[in-house]
Amino acid sequence: MSTTGQQQGGGLRSRRGLGRDMDPGQGMGMEAACWLAPGVLRRLIELPSPPLSRHQLKRLEEHRYSSAGRSLLEPLMQRYWEWLVSRVPSWIAPNLITIIGLATNVFTTLVLVCYCPTATEQAPLWAYLLCAVGLFVYQSLDAIDGKQARRTNSSSPLGELFDHGCDSLSTVFVVLGTCIAVQLGTNPDWMFFCCFAGMFMFYCAHWQTYVSGTLRFGIIDVTEVQIFIIMVYLLAAVGGAAFWQSMIPFLNIQMKMIPAICTLLGAVFSCTNYFRVIFTGGVGKNGSTIAGTSVLSPVLHIGTVIILGIMIYKKSAVQLFEKHPCLYILAFGFVSAKITNKLVVAHMTKSEMNLHDLAFLGPGLLFLDQYFNSFIDEYLVLWIALIISLFDLVRYCVSVCNQIACHLHIFVFKIKPCSVLRSAH
Repeated sequence: MSTTGQQQGGGLRSRRGLGRDMDPGQGMGMEAACWLAPGVLRRLIELPSPPLSRHQLKRLEEHRYSSAGRSLLEPLMQRYWEWLVSRVPSWIAPNLITIIGLATNVFTTLVLVCYCPTATEQAPLWAYLLCAVGLFVYQSLDAIDGKQARRTNSSSPLGELFDHGCDSLSTVFVVLGTCIAVQLGTNPDWMFFCCFAGMFMFYCAHWQTYVSGTLRFGIIDVTEVQIFIIMVYLLAAVGGAAFWQSMIPFLNIQMKMIPAICTLLGAVFSCTNYFRVIFTGGVGKNGSTIAGTSVLSPVLHIGTVIILGIMIYKKSAVQLFEKHPCLYILAFGFVSAKITNKLVVAHMTKSEMNLHDLAFLGPGLLFLDQYFNSFIDEYLVLWIALIISLFDLVRYCVSVCNQIACHLHIFVFKIKPCSVLRSAH
């Protein structure tokens, strides 16, 4: 999620006012301008009522993307990104670029999950190389989607939301893939910390944006972290299990602990900066959020996810996390992605976040099952929680994207012909 990749939502001017007076639910049935999926399938997946109100849609039109700061390697990568986007046909939609990058990253990580379900196994060399390539492809496409939007005059608030939404899900797979690559499943406490810390830091990045109205980038940011993880994948391919299990002289710790310690240090550094903005950078009345709500209100959502995650992990009678860490992280990761998406929506529409959410149903089932002495097999409940969380995430994202696309009279994965003609001239 580079600075340039985030700017896909920066040019709202081209779509403002097109659906200003449209009822928020009216567009949900417009086949021509919405999600490219059969009508019956859409009705099965979409929420029964529009997720955004008329006032939220109006404020969404007024949203302007704002960012500050630049990471260390971004100026060096800009030349490559500029060259890459110049090779992309003008008829390819920015959101299509974004979703292809996400799908590539998800697929390559799932290959690793299949070979290493407990994050303790050794995968084939090609699986690590595939993940390295997949992450590089994701990083490249994520960086040029905004450039493609401005190049084709197709920038919209939907583009910014779509980009952040894909990043929230990709974060889950990136941190999981990294833990698998270094076989951190042999240290379950550290694996739990690294995965949940990654999700928490991404949430905090948008939490401080919700407070200050500006997405801030540090000297060491996502671009640098992704390149570091690509190197981890390459080292896993070359060195194998022996490399990560080797001891570091004088420190007397295994090599696999280096990425974990880096995660700890990065979390402390990043969260220090995030919470400084959260507590002092509120742009609303009396230092409140951009929506005029308490700067601490978003802590309830991510706090609930983390507390439930820790309690279920530590109270499991069958060592649920130790035996099925990948499924566990994915189940809670989908919940984290959902609430992060809602936080982004709250920021872009200047509205508050509601605590009651179906996203907590899956973790809640696991908690209740343990409370009643696991009368249903915890492994089975974990699968149920994962499926519920994934379905709820997809349903929410499809509904929000369709509603915004219909309201603005644009497509999700296709550029309107007039935009392509303008960019060609």
